[in-house]
Amino acid sequence: MSPRSSVPAKATGYVRPVRRGAASGKGLSFEGSNEGAGLSIGVVLSRFNPEIGERLLDGARRALAEAGVRPRDVDEVRVPGAFELPWTARAMARSKRYDAIVCLGAVVRGGTPHFDFVAGESARGIARVSEETGVPVLFGVLTTNTMEQAMERSGGPMGNRGADAALAAVEMARLARALRAEYGR
Repeated sequence: MSPRSSVPAKATGYVRPVRRGAASGKGLSFEGSNEGAGLSIGVVLSRFNPEIGERLLDGARRALAEAGVRPRDVDEVRVPGAFELPWTARAMARSKRYDAIVCLGAVVRGGTPHFDFVAGESARGIARVSEETGVPVLFGVLTTNTMEQAMERSGGPMGNRGADAALAAVEMARLARALRAEYGR
């Protein structure tokens, strides 16, 4: 299990800025929390490599529930493949309905350059959506050389990257709220 896979028993929920060494002249320090109560999370799942995708989604669901996000506050959208994740994440982010969005899927290298195009454009597109909309959009897409590696990272000995991305989404949603409260939109 990965280091982020467990939620602290007493997560604080709301992030408050902490003055670091006021005497030394250092500024504020912010860090999100893993308290998901009251957050609205969007999840976009690529249907390509469905066995891996479902395992990532199960991990994300469990992690969000453990963090206190109610199932009714999680919307799930399924798309054909990883290339379609950015467009869908952008549409969800523009709705202003979500505190964060998690993109899940698996792109496994084959014998053609297709992997490089799909994996690279998916990653770039997801990052761009987050930058353009101001909504945290997390990359939970496995990019592996083999199906065995994908299985290991979707609930196997290497943890579940779906759960990791979901917890990172909660933390980033809390951090975004704190930064907006401190500095405005």
